[in-house]
Amino acid sequence: MNTQLLIIDPQNDFMDIAGAALPVKGAAADMARLAGLIDQASPWIAQITVTLDSHHSIGIERPALWRQADGGPVAPFTQISAADVRAGKYAPRDPQALARVLSYLDALEAGGRYALMVWPVHCEIGTWGHNVEDEVRAAYNRWESATLRPVRKVFKGMNAWTENYSALQAEVPDPQDPDTQLNRELIRQLDEAERIVVAGEASSHCVRATVEHLAEHLPSGHLGKLVLLSDCMSPVPGFEKQAETFLGAMRMRGATVCTSREYMQAFCQKVAPTS
Repeated sequence: MNTQLLIIDPQNDFMDIAGAALPVKGAAADMARLAGLIDQASPWIAQITVTLDSHHSIGIERPALWRQADGGPVAPFTQISAADVRAGKYAPRDPQALARVLSYLDALEAGGRYALMVWPVHCEIGTWGHNVEDEVRAAYNRWESATLRPVRKVFKGMNAWTENYSALQAEVPDPQDPDTQLNRELIRQLDEAERIVVAGEASSHCVRATVEHLAEHLPSGHLGKLVLLSDCMSPVPGFEKQAETFLGAMRMRGATVCTSREYMQAFCQKVAPTS
């Protein structure tokens, strides 16, 4: 059976370990379980895709771009709306960026998926925080050695003027940047699988956004091929309800939501390994 493993943003900055910029409670344990699953299920995995949140130190969702009305800094985890900016509560530090920022916020809010959140600087390209968590990287390296197939890496978030929770499309695509548009080729490749197994961080944001886009645009429309490993993903603290709602909605649409142990028992022992 053609099973593809989609691992979303398994990076150090999301781990609940010392030095992480945006720790997700439970993430390190999630990745330990995921590494174990990769080793156990290796003969049944035909392809592994890893997405990598990849940012600059400045961007539309970074503190350095913003100031308060009195010129003071904007703290991480501040939510900013178009109404806030029009009222002068917050403003971009570069006055020439005001029109672009307002256009972005209007489009983001019209989409209805997320409000702009100012996040701590995380997953900056070239830093330790951008690297894949050690146990997962070691496990997929063993899979590469066993299968002689490279893990596919997908970078997202390098456009500083839009947010990219989803690995498949920016929240507000930039018409001048193809990398922010819907990644139809990756979706097509994933859809070739008979089963798409999803893990990663965080279930409230990047996992959720990626899977929602995948479900919306999967050419086959067969959402029953999606398997979400509930014990290999965790929500950003404070967003537990959003993650719960997302998993419930995907289950209602036909996806399987199960633990890594349940996955091994239900799927891997009953089918022949991939060739």
